[in-house]
Amino acid sequence: MRTICLYFEIHQIIHLKRYRFFDIGTDHYYYDDYANETGMNEVAERSYIPALNTLIEMAKKSEGAFKVALSISGVALEQLEIHAPAVIDLLHQLNDTGCCEFLCEPYSHGLSSLANEDCFREEVLRQRDKMKQMFGKEPKVFRNSSLIYSDEIGGMVASMGFKGMLTEGAKPVLGWKSPHYVYHCNQAPSLKLLLRDFKLSDDISLRFSNSEWAEYPLFADKYISWIDALPQEEQVINIFMELAALGMAQPLSSNILEFLKALPECAKAKGITFSTPTEIVTKLKSVSQLDVPYPMSWVDEERDTSSWLGNILQREAFNKLYSVAERVHLCDDRRIKQDWDYLQASNNFRFMTTKNTGIWLNRGIYDSPYDAFTNYMNILGDFIKRVDSLYPIDVDNEELNSLLTTIKNQGEEIADLQKEVAKWQNKAEKEAVKAAKMVAAKKEPATKKPVKKATTRPKKTAKNEE
Repeated sequence: MRTICLYFEIHQIIHLKRYRFFDIGTDHYYYDDYANETGMNEVAERSYIPALNTLIEMAKKSEGAFKVALSISGVALEQLEIHAPAVIDLLHQLNDTGCCEFLCEPYSHGLSSLANEDCFREEVLRQRDKMKQMFGKEPKVFRNSSLIYSDEIGGMVASMGFKGMLTEGAKPVLGWKSPHYVYHCNQAPSLKLLLRDFKLSDDISLRFSNSEWAEYPLFADKYISWIDALPQEEQVINIFMELAALGMAQPLSSNILEFLKALPECAKAKGITFSTPTEIVTKLKSVSQLDVPYPMSWVDEERDTSSWLGNILQREAFNKLYSVAERVHLCDDRRIKQDWDYLQASNNFRFMTTKNTGIWLNRGIYDSPYDAFTNYMNILGDFIKRVDSLYPIDVDNEELNSLLTTIKNQGEEIADLQKEVAKWQNKAEKEAVKAAKMVAAKKEPATKKPVKKATTRPKKTAKNEE
């Protein structure tokens, strides 16, 4: 049976403030709080709240037939908790319907998978724990920032225990193959891959309200008829987009939410179901491995990483940031850890792009990519000074690596000892319970037969004998 996998991403950028060269060493706060608050409130009111209410309504109305998946970056969750707690409440309500699967992604929504494996693992596992804490289930499927994927990244994701991963159905990679099948990572066959159908996804997220589009206006029955017309053997239709597309990129006045509400009924009429990513990777077998030697993403026509690392400015900032990755990994300063998450966010590098894609890019406070680079490097200069104050730069990489190895080995040894202690504590508790039962059994009086009371008879007397 043909099924639709509908997925939405929630991520909001952290706006950096204007930071001058002369601020380095004196000002350690890098963020525009007003822009962060107003930006989050705007997207919450115009998109997240009405969109999530619609998804909740669809889930309840369908009585379990409609399914959807969401992933939320850790930095977005932080901002939602501060500025838009109503969105958090709606996410819990959607989770309570049992029709939503929450996926895992890098905490920072950054590019660590392209730079440092230890950093990547740390933030992915941290985000997995946060999602389990918030929604009660440990994510089994992973989604990288901007659907970035390569063979090497797939191997890392599989080693962390994930069963599936979402990525882009990029033409340069697929060639003649269709994105409507389940594939698997060539380095780890256990990791199944779900590939985005970029045309069907972009029809909703990019073109829906465009009156010059040949298919405008798009109705739910027409959209489902396109899916129904696909070859019968193509069973999985992956439609992935940002949740902000519903209300921001496509205004609510375009009736985008009414279109979404009508999809389940139209799909049901054609015998098409909805499934979560975990349901698909559990039930369906892979048809082939996917070979992706170089990273791909869902951004721009090239579907590669050139939007973030395509010019010398971006690569200089990127390399400078991750030059202190080992030192940040060592420290336990909460402010530095938080700044590290925010400075890793991919949008910081996107603002520096010089690519001409034909699509206007909102650079926020920046007038040009060079302006974005200068501001970011000023902030990075101060951040690196703070990191160096904890772990001086005269400690060379060999010493640092030796220290990291020692700490890692000690951590593993402590973890093993904690498991051993837990094992013996559990055994001791069982023995204590057993001993308590034996003591209680000994204290109980033995069951005795009831003693009959002797009948009192009058003593014989001489008078009675007579």
